[in-house]
Amino acid sequence: MSQEQEKREHSHLQHEAEHAKPHKKVSVMGYLAILFAAAFLLLLLSYFMQQRSSEQTISGLKDSVSAMQSVENLIADNDELHQKVDELETQIEALETAKMELERTQRAQESAVSELKNQVASMDWLWRIQRAYSRGSKADCRALVDQFEASGLPQYLSDTTLAQVEGPSPADQYNALLDALDYRPEP
Repeated sequence: MSQEQEKREHSHLQHEAEHAKPHKKVSVMGYLAILFAAAFLLLLLSYFMQQRSSEQTISGLKDSVSAMQSVENLIADNDELHQKVDELETQIEALETAKMELERTQRAQESAVSELKNQVASMDWLWRIQRAYSRGSKADCRALVDQFEASGLPQYLSDTTLAQVEGPSPADQYNALLDALDYRPEP
C-alpha cells in the first residue's frame, strides 16, 4: 500500500499543482497589469506635470520678452526725448544769440536816436542863438550861449554839413557866431 499511497499522494499533489498553477498565473498577470497601469498612470502624471511646467516656462518667457520689448520701447522713447532736448537746447542757444544781437542792435539804435536828439537839440540852440544875434541882442545871445554851453550840447554840433549843399557846418557856424560876439564861454 505504500506504493499506492505514494501514487495517490503524488496524484493529489499533481492535481493540486495543476489546479494551483493557473491560479498563480492569474495573480502574477494581475500584478503585472497593476504594475503596467501604475507605470502608465505615473507616466501620464509625469507628462501632465511636464506640460504644466512647460506652459509656466513659456508663459514666463513670454512675460520676459514682453518686459524686454517694453524696456526697448522705453529706451527708444528716452533716446528720442534726449534728441528733442538737444534740439531744443540748440534752439535756445540760437534764440539767446539772436536776443543778444537784437539787444546790441537796440542799444546801438537807442544810442543813435539819443545822438540824433542831441543833434536836433543843439541845432535848435544854434538857431535860437543865430536868431538873437540877427535881432542884434548881444546880451540875449551871450545868455543863450552860456545856457547852451551849460547843457553840454555844443559837442553834438556836426562838423560836416547835413545837407548836400556847400557851406559851413553847424559847428563852424557856432564858432563864427562866438567870434562875431567876441565871446568865449568859460569851461
